[in-house]
Amino acid sequence: MPDRRSLQKQKKKKKKKRLIAWILTPILVLALGATTYGAYLYNQAKEVVNDSYKPVDRTSAKRMEDVTPKVDNVSILFIGVDASMTRGQNGARSDALLLATFNQKAKSVKLLSIPRDSYVYIPSEGKQDKITHAHANGGVASTIETVEGFLDVPVDYYVKVNFEAFVDIVDALGGIKADVPYTLTEQNSNDQQGAITLQKGMQQLNGEQALALARTRHYDNDIERGKRQQEILEAIMNKALSAKSFTKYSDLMKAVGKNMETDLTFDQMKSFFNYAAAGPNLDIQSLTLKGSDLYLSNGVNNIYYYQLDEANLSEIKATLKTQLGLADSSDSSQTDVGTTGSDGTTVGSNNTDSAAGVTDSGSN
Repeated sequence: MPDRRSLQKQKKKKKKKRLIAWILTPILVLALGATTYGAYLYNQAKEVVNDSYKPVDRTSAKRMEDVTPKVDNVSILFIGVDASMTRGQNGARSDALLLATFNQKAKSVKLLSIPRDSYVYIPSEGKQDKITHAHANGGVASTIETVEGFLDVPVDYYVKVNFEAFVDIVDALGGIKADVPYTLTEQNSNDQQGAITLQKGMQQLNGEQALALARTRHYDNDIERGKRQQEILEAIMNKALSAKSFTKYSDLMKAVGKNMETDLTFDQMKSFFNYAAAGPNLDIQSLTLKGSDLYLSNGVNNIYYYQLDEANLSEIKATLKTQLGLADSSDSSQTDVGTTGSDGTTVGSNNTDSAAGVTDSGSN
């Protein structure tokens, strides 16, 4: 028969087991709940991507063989289009272009913002024009072809998102923190002039406010706007990857699903998880295309363009090729930055350009 001391030890063990059970039970419930919710999110994400999957019929002259993001260095062109309810999809310009290049071994990402007024050769038009008009006149295929042409690197995949998605994504995350460089007044996503006013300084922004900050360029220039867009994208990514945002993923995917088109499959998208898993070891670098203001007459108005700096463009090309692990090749004979037009005329002379029939002196 056990003595009194043994009985006390047994009681303590039982109490300890019950205590451990009480501690572990809610943790297990939460873990199981998270796993169940995770499975739900997984299936929802798969459905969203499948619904957004829209491959483009094109052939890249810059990529001779198939690649997969799981093992290869690849590039994705992010296209932000000005296709709000008031403007519609037809003729929508690309208001933001961001080329992301991924290097598997280095676990690095280089983000190149392409100014919307960049004066480049657009193959589908057969002439020099603003790069924003490539999408307006030829859609995604024309935009990709143009970017590949003047950067001399392959565009492996694309993701197109419109302004409504941007607003919904930020709102689904509960807003983002951003540094507003100066007090500004801007239109909203429905083109209502003066609808958004932001004060200078670091602050919490909702979707409409974040969009106003991303769009504005009347207070500085297209290059600074590109930098702001990169900063806002980074803020969105950081907020989305935070633990606090886990329960918001369902709303986030709904926001994306309604307003996204891509030629990435769900399995291909999953391949990019290893970049996110790199955490603080992930090297993200922002690149900027330098240039200068250029005005050309179309016979009626002086049209504004952004003339890319040739020396800087050559450096950017070399950086992107190194990032993608491509052997450096001589630049194509095609005119890239607008030094000469398709008719042989020199940019900066008194030649005329119809700018795709659009007079755009800097409006959104």
